[in-house]
Amino acid sequence: MKQLIRFTVIVVLAGLTLSANCQINLKDKLKKTVNNAAQSVGKAINKDNTQPEKAPQNTPQQNQAEPHVEKNEEQQAAPQQEQTQLQSFSKYDFTPGEKVIFYDDFSQDAIGDFPALWNTNGSAEVVTTNLHPGNWMKFSCREAIWTDQLLQLPDNYTIEFDAIPIKGEEGSMAGYGFRLMQCIIQKAYDHGSVPGKAGFNFFVEYFGRPGYRTYINGNEGEGLGLSGYKNEEELKQKENQKYHIAVWVQKARVRLYQDQNKLFDLPRAFSVTSVKMDRIRFENGAVMISNVRIAVGAPDTRNKLITEGRLVTYGIYFDINKDVVKPESYATLKEIAAALTDNPGVRVRIIGHTDSDGADAANLDLSKRRAESVKNELVKSFSIDASRIETDGMGETKPIAPNDTPVNKALNRRVEFVKL
Repeated sequence: MKQLIRFTVIVVLAGLTLSANCQINLKDKLKKTVNNAAQSVGKAINKDNTQPEKAPQNTPQQNQAEPHVEKNEEQQAAPQQEQTQLQSFSKYDFTPGEKVIFYDDFSQDAIGDFPALWNTNGSAEVVTTNLHPGNWMKFSCREAIWTDQLLQLPDNYTIEFDAIPIKGEEGSMAGYGFRLMQCIIQKAYDHGSVPGKAGFNFFVEYFGRPGYRTYINGNEGEGLGLSGYKNEEELKQKENQKYHIAVWVQKARVRLYQDQNKLFDLPRAFSVTSVKMDRIRFENGAVMISNVRIAVGAPDTRNKLITEGRLVTYGIYFDINKDVVKPESYATLKEIAAALTDNPGVRVRIIGHTDSDGADAANLDLSKRRAESVKNELVKSFSIDASRIETDGMGETKPIAPNDTPVNKALNRRVEFVKL
């Protein structure tokens, strides 16, 4: 009996000792964890105090040189993200003109210079930015920047450009304006709130709301002016975000698109037949502009591909040195897919082409990858049988124009479909 009592007492004492040790160990661990956390916070504070303050990631880096080179870059846009964007353009019916008559991505201009193809009564400069690749024309002023040479525009044409709203002189987003107009003063600036003989003004206000105004000066245009806004929050432009703007003119009709959204459709914007637009300009605000493209002629996709057996298209877009199809290519791809769907026995070869900027081998590789990306979009987004499509790339070896101007380089950057 005494032995049993002694054994019980030993077990109880051992349990108490173990419990105390566990509590001590637990306290030690908690104390150690707190001390480690405090040391980490202290190191972070010291590091923040000793290093210079960095600019926010969404602040444009002005005058940062970045050469325009058609080559394979290590950093590629995420394909899945681009696929999602392409599908969001499923109602996008804008089709760019077939023949490019004006193009400027400012790649021929030195960083910090005023762009060569433009004129101004204010100031602007060519810059690069950490936001998006390529060169951009940046301005922040109340004046205007316009195409120096008059444009020869037919009844039907398209205008496209990319825009990034930025901070103005007052330190906040300033908005901007784009004007398609018929000028009066050919060699200088047309003054006034409704400059020139006639015009279509697309503008973004300082708080992001897009709007428009049309006007025809003189007695013949009295009472014909139109104006409007888009108040939906999701359509308001935001600082440091890129927007693709597309204008489609068909005689009196003007349609304007912002990314995948058709903002305005004006069937009788210019009902006076004497109105012939001949200039574009950017004005009144703060923005970065690039990839300005004016093209004429409606593409006859079905006839060229099915009947003639060869289709050259400029309506499939890529970022500089990238092989991911941009979402604004949707309408062009949709037309090509429709022609293939209606002619199930037709097989095609897709051939990519580049301009001559960059190394020959890099351009050849890029052109092949772009052709393959176009095939993948037709298969994934439009259910075209992959066995009907071959791909190839020619790089810069088959130019259709000299690589001496921005317009000619734009003509050489193309995607070709050949019926097999």
